[in-house]
Amino acid sequence: MASVLVVDDERSMRDFLKILLKKEGHAVTTAENGKTALELPDFQAFDVVVSDIRMPGITGIELLERIKEKAPELPVIMITAFASPDDAVLAMKNGAFDYISKPFNVEEIKSVIESATSKNHSPHNPQDLCAFFPGIIGQSREMVKIFDMIKRVAPTPANVLIYGESGTGKELVAQAIHNHSNVSSQNFVPITCSAIPEDLMESELFGHVKGSFTGAISDKSGLFHEADNGTAFLDEIGELTPIIQTKLLRVLQEREIKPVGGIRTKHINIRIIAATNKILEEEIGAGRFREDLFYRLAVVPLRVPPLRERKDDVPLLVNHFLNKYSKLLGKEVQEISSYALQVLMDYDFPGNVRELENIIERGVALENSTIILPESLTLSGSMKRPAEKVVNSSFELFQAASSEEELYDLGIETIITNLEKRLIRHALEKTNNSKMRAAELLQISFRSLRYKVKKYGLS
Repeated sequence: MASVLVVDDERSMRDFLKILLKKEGHAVTTAENGKTALELPDFQAFDVVVSDIRMPGITGIELLERIKEKAPELPVIMITAFASPDDAVLAMKNGAFDYISKPFNVEEIKSVIESATSKNHSPHNPQDLCAFFPGIIGQSREMVKIFDMIKRVAPTPANVLIYGESGTGKELVAQAIHNHSNVSSQNFVPITCSAIPEDLMESELFGHVKGSFTGAISDKSGLFHEADNGTAFLDEIGELTPIIQTKLLRVLQEREIKPVGGIRTKHINIRIIAATNKILEEEIGAGRFREDLFYRLAVVPLRVPPLRERKDDVPLLVNHFLNKYSKLLGKEVQEISSYALQVLMDYDFPGNVRELENIIERGVALENSTIILPESLTLSGSMKRPAEKVVNSSFELFQAASSEEELYDLGIETIITNLEKRLIRHALEKTNNSKMRAAELLQISFRSLRYKVKKYGLS
């Protein structure tokens, strides 16, 4: 149960919120204006404040400023029937926890209040959740399975093949397996197969002796030698050439290496963890990967899911990267608005966790307030302006249904009206009928959207 203060000059709204929040188990106090709210004894003791923005006398923004002066940690949710991007930015820059527009979705305000009241007890704390696996952030069912598999396979000497799209964190998983293995005190040597030129691959992996080729001015130990008694992590294993695949198979079978130009073999004791973003079974079928090598590597196959399959981890990852880059960049950005977070939750992240990290780093760098707003997020080109895709598809549908002559007969006003109605309907469906989020999606003001919804009868 939380103690909630509701401040609104409309009695019907105060009563509605009081009934709604009491049903959720909260203790609710109401005030008809900002002056009354500030005169309440120990108003700083509330767990959360819900305040209208447009009120006579002390406005919601002024109330927010006064609250933040006396109780900086008290979360304040701004709520208004006259929401605009300017209002939202001003509220957030003055320290509001979030903002919601009237008429609001009941589940939406319940969710925001729950987030605000449980903020200090949030389970989205990587230090508490993933202390056993530093660097790997996740609490979804999919990640719990990964953690369980790491615990089970780490103490064994079995080779592991990690599947996963680019940016999912395959190297972090490999590092975790090494860290919890019986050779954790020995070297963990990462090798990116695609980053080593083909003519240097053998030398880099196995080493060479002086004079074995042009430029070999001294003996050199290879990466496998460095990983002796420890773990070698072969990333992008599917990029190895057939010749190197054959030599790697010998390493796995005989546990020995011979440097380029050398005559003596050296016995090594290493564990191989490989990773790929390719489907190696298909590579085998196409004759590009050795089947016998595959079975040697994939003693334990482990798939790291893409971020779109574990969306529950997005808020946790966002908080982790916010803390990381606020410190690195010397910024005070510690929060993300619910609308900005929803933009990320609706995004498929083709670049996975690596892309999310880049998005948050850019957002922190660009943001001038203490909270990331939707306009500070930069998504990939295909997702940055979803409205443009709808314009194109709508026009194509419209064109398919009419001949060129019919289009001219209809006139530009009718054509634009039809496209506008389709766009607005699509945006409302995509945002679960949230007019504020639909306005952001369409890049128009909330007031304009509300007018058009009424004009076209789209409520």
